[in-house]
Amino acid sequence: MSASSAFNDEKGGSSSVGEPEYGHDPASGGIFSSDYKRHDDLKEMLDSNKDSLKLEAMKRIVAMIARGKNASDLFPAVVKNVACKNIEVKKLVYVYLVRYAEEQQDLALLSISTFQRGLKDPNQLIRASALRVLSSIRVTIIVPIMMLAIKEAASDMSPYVRKTAAHAIPKLYSLDPEQKDQLIEVIEKLLADKTTLVAGSVVMAFEEVCPERIDLIHKNYRKLCNLLIDVEEWGQVVIINMLTRYARTQFLNPNINESLLEEGGSGDKAFYGSDGNDEDEEDKEKKAEAAALAKRKPYVMDPDHRLLLRNTKPLLQSRNAAVVMAVAQLYFHLAPKAEVGVIAKALVRLLRSHSEVQYVVLQNVATMTIKRRGMFEPYLKSFYIRSTDPTQIKILKLEVLTNLANETNISTILREFQTYIKSVDKDFVAATIQAIGRCATNIGEVRDTCLNGLVQLLSNRDELVVAESVVVIKKLLQMQPEKHSDIIKHMAKLTDNIQVPMARASILWLIGEYCEHVPKIAPDVLRKMAKSFTNEEDIVKLQILNLAAKLYLTNSKQTKLLTQYVLNLAKYDQNYDIRDRARFIRQLIVPTEKSAALSKYAKKLFLALKPAPVLESPFKDRDHFQLGSLSHLLNAKAGGYQELPDWPEAAPDPSVRNVEVKESVPEWTKCSSREKRKEKKVEKPFYSDSEGESGPTESADSESYSSSGSDSASASAESGSGSQSEESEDASDSEDEEDKKKKKEFKKLAQGSESEQSSEGDERKRARKSKQQKSQSESETDEDEESDSENSQSESEDSESEVDVKNKKAVQSKAPSKPVIRETKKEKKEMSLLDLDDFEPAPSPQVTPVNSFLSSSLVTDLEGLSLSDSVLSPAAISPSGTQKCYELLHRISGEGLSVEYRFSRQPFGPDANMVAVQMHFANSAATDAKNLHMEDVKLQSGMRVMNFPEIELLPAGETTTAVMGIDFCDSTQAANFQLCTHSRKFFVSIQPPVGELMKPVFMTENEFKKEQGQLMGMNEITEKLTLDAKCRNEHAIVQRVSATANLSRVPCGSDKECRFAGRTVSGGSLVLVTVATEEDGSARLTLNCEKMVIGTMLVKDVLLALTQ
Repeated sequence: MSASSAFNDEKGGSSSVGEPEYGHDPASGGIFSSDYKRHDDLKEMLDSNKDSLKLEAMKRIVAMIARGKNASDLFPAVVKNVACKNIEVKKLVYVYLVRYAEEQQDLALLSISTFQRGLKDPNQLIRASALRVLSSIRVTIIVPIMMLAIKEAASDMSPYVRKTAAHAIPKLYSLDPEQKDQLIEVIEKLLADKTTLVAGSVVMAFEEVCPERIDLIHKNYRKLCNLLIDVEEWGQVVIINMLTRYARTQFLNPNINESLLEEGGSGDKAFYGSDGNDEDEEDKEKKAEAAALAKRKPYVMDPDHRLLLRNTKPLLQSRNAAVVMAVAQLYFHLAPKAEVGVIAKALVRLLRSHSEVQYVVLQNVATMTIKRRGMFEPYLKSFYIRSTDPTQIKILKLEVLTNLANETNISTILREFQTYIKSVDKDFVAATIQAIGRCATNIGEVRDTCLNGLVQLLSNRDELVVAESVVVIKKLLQMQPEKHSDIIKHMAKLTDNIQVPMARASILWLIGEYCEHVPKIAPDVLRKMAKSFTNEEDIVKLQILNLAAKLYLTNSKQTKLLTQYVLNLAKYDQNYDIRDRARFIRQLIVPTEKSAALSKYAKKLFLALKPAPVLESPFKDRDHFQLGSLSHLLNAKAGGYQELPDWPEAAPDPSVRNVEVKESVPEWTKCSSREKRKEKKVEKPFYSDSEGESGPTESADSESYSSSGSDSASASAESGSGSQSEESEDASDSEDEEDKKKKKEFKKLAQGSESEQSSEGDERKRARKSKQQKSQSESETDEDEESDSENSQSESEDSESEVDVKNKKAVQSKAPSKPVIRETKKEKKEMSLLDLDDFEPAPSPQVTPVNSFLSSSLVTDLEGLSLSDSVLSPAAISPSGTQKCYELLHRISGEGLSVEYRFSRQPFGPDANMVAVQMHFANSAATDAKNLHMEDVKLQSGMRVMNFPEIELLPAGETTTAVMGIDFCDSTQAANFQLCTHSRKFFVSIQPPVGELMKPVFMTENEFKKEQGQLMGMNEITEKLTLDAKCRNEHAIVQRVSATANLSRVPCGSDKECRFAGRTVSGGSLVLVTVATEEDGSARLTLNCEKMVIGTMLVKDVLLALTQ
């Protein structure tokens, strides 16, 4: 029946394009006919053998779901296609199943084996979707299967799958809470994950399953703080709220010293304007406060507390209102008072957003302005009310304006209030009058002004305005009734006109309470009220009884009969409250034998002095709820709300947050002994731990160099510069020697550039020294801030010594290539990537000169070197003779001057992000060519060029070479410029093949597989091809791929596969190529690259090279 009703609903709506329309014959009784033919076309398409039809059907079904239409009757037809080999169809089937698996549990259970197979699928999206569907089937019988799937997904190579595992944890916990202990183990594992994609999801799972397990956060606290800026917005909100609660349990109150001043109440006195205190008392209080502050230890903020505040502050500029609100509540609850002000500007910015956002923000601002009024005072005008604001927003802005009112701005605020009273919105006008009353009670100087203004409103034509004014005046008069008997008389006259019950009741209460100030008017008011008693509202009748009782006690001569008449009327009233009150008053004021004892106290009971009411903000006590939470918005504890803990009396042990830092690069220092290291005690900053490793499945052999990209390598290089600055004077001497040797090598490469290269070398040397000094000072300040235990220091030293031993073993196993390694050590100062100082057995050995091209290509190969025992592959070194030459300028168009260029595949010394282009100049003219140089360089955005040094003279018949650097910004766009001589200019351009934008990276087979696993899905391109007849052996494949792209060979256990690895020169994006061959000459080419454009172009080039 549900299907047919949904079908009838569907017919009622507008028919969409692509769906058949069904006509109804009125005579056929169509209302009662079955709708079994409804989705026949879709079912046929799903049952067909063609993937294209299935895909079209699934797109239409998902579109139906998106429009809110019921597609549940298609479940059997869809679920059959869950085993479809087409990935696109499979994805859409999983989208459908996630929606309906919970409703059609029995049918979903039949396909559970397919979902389990999906968990092993090579595509990360399919693995994640299978887990999502599995966790959507809410049947307890499959809890063990879900548990196993979550555990496997938690250690998946893809961060997207690990994120999905984190999402599945709360689902399983709600289905079976007994699995809590096992789920906590998974959460603990996922909390150690270093990818930003997973962080937010696992913290959400932590909050749902075990928010009390604060100990799980200790080791991950600093990592979460540092990752926060890169997590998606939804995750940022969750992490910030969790860290707010964590910080309240682990750090001391930063305002602890100021709380004493608040206890003295000095702030309140200034606001309420109480002027009854003598100067002597104030002096005594100040002395007592000073003594208390002197006894208390000075507050020093924990570095981790500061880390949290520092890392959340940039998020105040987020485009997401929820993130800004989360940071604002964190600062309000955790920051010192002097620093909380930064959130005001961000919150005011949110007031330009939608009314729903404004409502939430203003609720929180209203709470903040009660305690921290000062920070919003500069933005007073931002809270002025617009005519277009909804009523709720207007009332909240009024609340904020009232909270911000003080002696300096009250005149401005009251002028605003005067205009608001003229509004047509009655609720808003009533709230404005109440706000005026609150300003009058809080600020004594304007009390009379406000009262006079409210009295003027009593002559307003609008009854609601008059009624609200009466209620507020009644509260104000209680403060100084003797001064305002005229106002009480004026209000007594209003009883004839005002019909609003609350206002009539307020007037009667005032006349009864202060009847001695109006002895002639009060009995007359009672007379009038007695006449209309039976027609009044209950609240007014009660006040008439009170007025009669008070007048009977003070003026019984005039009012005795009236009182008895009113009491008799009340005796038979329909409302039992009024009947009870009448009996009670009669017994109390009219003495009888039984009630004689109580009658003595009648005057004390009725005419006791009553304290003036304190008009408080309704937001006064809301700050015990965490700001920004639903509980704060409702002012009631909502389900799942976590209480904000109180600050601890004493600071818990900060060492629980210390993490054993894994060395991401070898120690960059010449200190060999442990004693020297202890003297220096320079710690690595924490950031290198979070950025230097890419995932939780990092293997031990890849500790020294992480696989997370050149960004992480440079980050770890910077973090290591602190220890690099410890080098001794001997080291600086050796640097000078190395610089000289380096200059000689560069001389061989490019003639005529000696003077420029030496000056550049000196500049780099000076910059390097200043950078070292700066990093040393930074590391010292970091050391002062971070408090670390001796225990962790000794552990890190042990790990360092192990790395040293391992390094020495690696070198001993590579005896033949020792001179080459030393050559790379010379290049180290330039590259800032690899330091092999610990490899040297002797302090300053003699180095035999080797071919410069060989050494520099090895440098590029060693950039990603993992210090393990694997041997450098000879295929990584491509001989220079095989490089293709390109014509830049023909000798005819160049009038005898011809220029060719080639991509030398050497690292460009001055800038590692540039591609080195070697240019060959030949002068076949009869005259000399002079002043060869570049001008008018035209580049695409982001590209850069470093010109070759000017060639002053090229004699006739001579040749020369020069090297220039171009940063192509990982694109194949041409670099256009003018090549100039002393007499002519020639327009030329250099366009790189995509393969020349790479630099080789050496990695082990395990590292290759791991990186490939992280670049699946959209980052993977697979092509099938038939190899050329001459390209059927491994050597030919390696040669052709190496000629096409500047990649290094990766060792491989299988002789059927060739693997290559490299990074883009400019962006450092990883490029992995796999060629898997078959017996029949066919092959499969797989390319994994973060940059899809680069990957697509490179696949075409490699395909061409292997098939021609």
